[in-house]
Amino acid sequence: MPSTSIITVNFHQPTVTIALLESINRSYRAEDTEVILVDNGADQDQAHIYAPYFGNIHYIRSVENLGFAGGNNLGIRHAKGDYILLLNNDTEIPAGCLETMHAEFDANEKIGLLSPLLLYFEQKDLVQYAGFTPLNYLTGRNAYVGQFERNHGQFLKSYSTAFCHGAAVMCRRQDLLNAGLMDENYFLYYEELDWCEKFRRIGKEVWFTGKTHVYHKESVSVGKESPLKVYFMTRNRMLFIRKNTGWITTLFFSLYFCFIACPKAVLIYLAKGRQDLVKQVLRGLWWNFTHKKHSKKLGLVLPGNGSS
Repeated sequence: MPSTSIITVNFHQPTVTIALLESINRSYRAEDTEVILVDNGADQDQAHIYAPYFGNIHYIRSVENLGFAGGNNLGIRHAKGDYILLLNNDTEIPAGCLETMHAEFDANEKIGLLSPLLLYFEQKDLVQYAGFTPLNYLTGRNAYVGQFERNHGQFLKSYSTAFCHGAAVMCRRQDLLNAGLMDENYFLYYEELDWCEKFRRIGKEVWFTGKTHVYHKESVSVGKESPLKVYFMTRNRMLFIRKNTGWITTLFFSLYFCFIACPKAVLIYLAKGRQDLVKQVLRGLWWNFTHKKHSKKLGLVLPGNGSS
């Protein structure tokens, strides 16, 4: 049985995904590590493309595009490792990363989810993520810790944080069985924040460690201010609050979001001549008034385990 199952989701980016596999292959043995590659929205089986780049790949083709949450959930269901690492296909992992993260779990039973330091791939001394500040549940906003700082060892420590980062996040197999899968209602964005809340509900904590890092090729999958991104960021910001707060907080957030935040975004996009983005803001907002906040509960069965 591998000690770690690395799950990554590919969506029409074979070159990017191969670079990730090469980075894994440079540092890790197939006997200890398995890679579960979910090929999202794949027109044809492409297992042969990826097989040469790592000796222990489980290729899963999904004809349907399941999104980030659904793709990772599909991979999770096939995971055999004691630890499960969700890793974006637009990342590269250095030697020692898995071992360092394992050690953090061994040292602290309270950790449920753990994310490493994220550095921008194109500027490897530039920090993207060193944790998240707590969320303001009335505005649905928080911020990165350390983003755009030069990395000179200031984050070479571990500490609890508000949320993990979906580009690289590890958990124990048993904790995952207790917490459950990601909510596929999100499809894209905010699913990892919601997942953090699930782990907290089983008494676990969310941590960051700067003792290791992952390089992230930010915005390879979805461009900045793309219609897709604007739609899901708008839609899921409100969905997250609806799911994870009480009705009073949801009410005050909804008033702020509907009458301040969204109108402001609309005015900004109109000034830029981006009527396409205005449409997506309104679509994302309207979705919350026409859909339930909870999706169908997903059962979880892992290889070697019963149902959860």
